[in-house]
Amino acid sequence: MSDVEKSGFISKVIGPKKRWRAYKARVKELPDSYRTAAEAIERYLMHFVPTDQDSNASMFEDLADLFEQATVNGTPIRQIVGEDPVEFVEAFARNYTEGGYVPARARKQLTNDIERAAGNETRTEDNTV
Repeated sequence: MSDVEKSGFISKVIGPKKRWRAYKARVKELPDSYRTAAEAIERYLMHFVPTDQDSNASMFEDLADLFEQATVNGTPIRQIVGEDPVEFVEAFARNYTEGGYVPARARKQLTNDIERAAGNETRTEDNTV
């Protein structure tokens, strides 16, 4: 392998890892309910495998962007994902891939996690009023 080939290979391996770590750090900084929702969506998105690593990294970076902006604007989680979080996430993922098979268990887990996150958000709002 030439030096050029080696550097290309290394950047392909390190690049996505660096972007993934940056994404995870961004999500960690979100308020609890937004972080819970973003992590639930992340778990669900793991079932959708884009054909290239750039699409995969972009998908998660865009997810972080979405939740960071929602935090800044004070947008409730339900306003982000709607009443059907599975439909929202599958539409979101279609921007990056044709998708993959998602087991019913993963769909139910996503719905439950979003319910919990949105419920925590509501309880927090009720406590401050």
